[in-house]
Amino acid sequence: MKEYFNDKVFPAVMNFVTSKPITAIKDGMIATISLTVIGAIFLLLANFPYEPIKQLFITIGLQQHMMQVYRASFNILSFVAVFAVAFQYAKHSGKDGLAAGILAEVVFFTLIPHTQTVSGVAATSQEAVSLVASNILPMSYTGSKGMVSALIIGVIVGAVYDFFLSKGYTVKMPEGVPPNIANSFAALIPGAVLFTAAFLVNAFFVNVMGTTAVDWIYKMIQTPLSGFTDSLPGVIVFSTMVSLLWWFGVHGASLVGGITSGIVTANMLANQAILDAGLPLTAANGAVVYTTQVDAIWRITGSGITFGIVIAMLLAKSKQFKTLGKLALPSSFFNINEPILFGTPIVLNPYLLLPFIYVPVVAAVGSYLAIQFGLVPYYGGITVPWTTPPIISGLITGGWRAALLQAVIIVWSIVGYYPFIKKMDAENVKLEQSKEAESN
Repeated sequence: MKEYFNDKVFPAVMNFVTSKPITAIKDGMIATISLTVIGAIFLLLANFPYEPIKQLFITIGLQQHMMQVYRASFNILSFVAVFAVAFQYAKHSGKDGLAAGILAEVVFFTLIPHTQTVSGVAATSQEAVSLVASNILPMSYTGSKGMVSALIIGVIVGAVYDFFLSKGYTVKMPEGVPPNIANSFAALIPGAVLFTAAFLVNAFFVNVMGTTAVDWIYKMIQTPLSGFTDSLPGVIVFSTMVSLLWWFGVHGASLVGGITSGIVTANMLANQAILDAGLPLTAANGAVVYTTQVDAIWRITGSGITFGIVIAMLLAKSKQFKTLGKLALPSSFFNINEPILFGTPIVLNPYLLLPFIYVPVVAAVGSYLAIQFGLVPYYGGITVPWTTPPIISGLITGGWRAALLQAVIIVWSIVGYYPFIKKMDAENVKLEQSKEAESN
């Protein structure tokens, strides 16, 4: 099996992992992390968990300004993503990323609506009326609703831009022209092609399909993907893939995150939109379970939830495991577990394949069901950096019940891994004793 994987599966997986579209999406979505974290801080402050302080912010007029910062960061995530994905695609192709990002923005804005229907009550007749406001950019499209469209457009624009420049189909400037000016002129032909294509696509969807391209993508692609990620099978599949890829030596969190990051971010934004509308965050109002915060559940203390291995090593009898456990303990608190992955090792270790998969899967399923049954609240827009220690991250993003869930998951990881580490430890003790006997 190992030979088949090394010869067939591993090269195919690595080709996919390192492909330009996946790399561009993965690296492009990283650009949104600072926005979500900083925006979440202002959102948390505006809805401070201690009521007297929250009311103080409202009274002195600070809450509305905190919410302004939150909206300014969260509601432009698609806007940032489309630029960043095209930028990264061009950059990894050795081309000017800035020009590609700007072209992607124009294509994106061409394909989203420039109108919004506003409902109200007529002052004269008291009848319900609807007015169409024009020359505006609805922030729902630059936020959650346009996320998948942004990723698709970013990849397409990056690929087209790369193709034209690689083939030499550009306006070439004489030598001596500054690079920034040359790059701007180099973008003329691919830009003209992309803008024309965006014009034709927009005209087709609006005049023939009766919708916009972004609305169609949202309905036909983003909504089904969101539904799958928000299902129990989806949670099981993604949590399994993270561990399985890591077991084979591939960065599972990075690969799976590159595929799902856009969807889980859109899910988180959709949940926060429910709260912003003044509605309870419940399934009846369309709340989604699988968000950025839940996506991180099966990676607390590192992919595979390996804190249980660290604790088992601290209780081990072999010198190897005791030393490794002490070295890995500090980093595990900050969700970094490469010392365990490669020091134990877990990678390609047949003893640990089973627990490395079922420990995070059980944790993911338990988290999903806990939210479904109301034991843990749905998550809104409050996020934390991925290195935030567990318990603390749960307390900030979901309150004491989320922190308690993380504590239960950590206990489960200790129970799940201990029998396997104990067996390996016994073999290590025998090996160390035999080496001591030989040296004597």
